[in-house]
Amino acid sequence: MTLITTTDALAAFCHSLAGTEYITVDTEFLREKTYWPQLCLVQIGGPDGAVAIDPLAEGIDLAPLYAVMGDPSILKVFHAARQDVEIFWHLSGSIPTPLFDTQVAAMVCGFGESVGYETLVTKLAGARIDKSSRFTDWSHRPLTERQLTYALSDVIHLRPAYEKLKRRLARTGRSHWLEEEMAILTDPRTYQVDPDTSWARLKVRTNKPRFMAVLKELAAWREREAQRRDMPRSRVLRDEALLEIAAHAPTNVDDLARTRGMGRGFAEGRQGADVLAAVQAGLDIPDRDLPKIEPREETPPGLQPIVELLRVLLKMKCDENNVAAKLVSASADLEALAADDSADIPAMHGWRRELFGDDALALKHGKIALAVIDRRVRIVPAGEPVSTPVSTETET
Repeated sequence: MTLITTTDALAAFCHSLAGTEYITVDTEFLREKTYWPQLCLVQIGGPDGAVAIDPLAEGIDLAPLYAVMGDPSILKVFHAARQDVEIFWHLSGSIPTPLFDTQVAAMVCGFGESVGYETLVTKLAGARIDKSSRFTDWSHRPLTERQLTYALSDVIHLRPAYEKLKRRLARTGRSHWLEEEMAILTDPRTYQVDPDTSWARLKVRTNKPRFMAVLKELAAWREREAQRRDMPRSRVLRDEALLEIAAHAPTNVDDLARTRGMGRGFAEGRQGADVLAAVQAGLDIPDRDLPKIEPREETPPGLQPIVELLRVLLKMKCDENNVAAKLVSASADLEALAADDSADIPAMHGWRRELFGDDALALKHGKIALAVIDRRVRIVPAGEPVSTPVSTETET
């Protein structure tokens, strides 16, 4: 078992990876008390074994690691890569490429939606993961042998899992199915946080233009403040308080102090002044420039049965092809397709259209039908009688 704590040792290890086809990668981090994830450990699995890299070791420079992460000749294999990739993006300004996410690959290969690491390696590598160290404090030093064993197992068992997934993808001709998802994971825009759009994550009960204008200014201030102070948004100002302030739009210290969840100390301090400035910025926006938030339209009468019919087709096609339905089409996209043949949704492009989209259009227009044959839902030509006995049960 190897724990790398010096720049020289890290550089030597990274040099040893030259010519390697792929490495498996995982991280341990904390985020409960910070805005940005605090990287506590990096695990790398290579052809000659696995190592743990301690980014909290005094004086260590992670530049050799970042160079490996950006080496286009080495494939980086993660499981559920998004948070790990975000860490490297934040610390180094670059995204590990090329990249392979075994969770996405598993969805393509019929392991269900968002399959967990333990489930995947149990099925593919026959390994049992000791979960007792999952919620340990990874920032505490020294790390125990048990912690390191747990951490390294995440990249050790990922290697045989990746190899088997890779072979399945090649055998089924589905390797290109991952390309669109990997393009999203390696796009810097996936990880860029724009304070001016942070209001969109809030759950609001009204879409009044002036309220939304104030809320957008307040949310943008909170996001910048959380980034500047490196603390969770909720520790700067809770969502409930943000919505309350936007609703009442206080313009002075006394009004702000009377807002539920606020106090005189906050209102009179620097943050109180910033909040009042944000409120005023929202109030100063001319009426013609106020945000216009269109209410979500209800599903038109008669359309919901079409959505449900498409949902049955989607499940049938995904069961037949052993792929997770979530990867093919979202529920909202089914509604869009039910309403509009030209809906610009993923299900109407590339392999998803071949798998589902074309049949969905054919079903909408009566060119094909669905029938229960031998206890399974099947596609049949429209208007033709079903020649085999029909059961009243479906197989899921």
